[in-house]
Amino acid sequence: MNDMSHGNPPAPKTGIVDPAIATSMSGLAFMHKLMNEELPAPPFSLTADVWPVEVEDGRVVFEGRPSERFYNPMGTIHGGWLSTLLDSAMGCAIHSHLPPGAGYTTVEMKVNFVRPAFAHTGPLRCEASLMHYGGRIATSEGRIIDGKGRLIAHGTETCMLLDTTRAAHA
Repeated sequence: MNDMSHGNPPAPKTGIVDPAIATSMSGLAFMHKLMNEELPAPPFSLTADVWPVEVEDGRVVFEGRPSERFYNPMGTIHGGWLSTLLDSAMGCAIHSHLPPGAGYTTVEMKVNFVRPAFAHTGPLRCEASLMHYGGRIATSEGRIIDGKGRLIAHGTETCMLLDTTRAAHA
């Protein structure tokens, strides 16, 4: 597991999980395997330095380590990186509730930035929860908190639910 609060862990193996393997199990089982490094991490996680650290049905926590490589021209962490942390956690909160054979894709995301973050802010924690899971649409919400418990950003996400078994035969 990548506990960002204790220094830089060794980089996990990255790669693309075969969609047939990913959809053969529940979203919760998939997320546990991903978090426990039984499946390769998405290459983007390594690039963005955001990692799942807690997973349960409908709730996921990601941690990210802001660094100067994510600075914008104003000398603060770029809103796109904070959005990435939120999108990762909020999408995976939905993913953790998927039955086998289901998938999802983000269709809308809303973010409110309430406080700047810097490299010296230290690890940021993004807690996300499932708000609604329907037949075609799921929604989630997330909050990014710094090590002092201060709110950095919060958001909501809407995802379209997909039947991957039908898509594979189309």
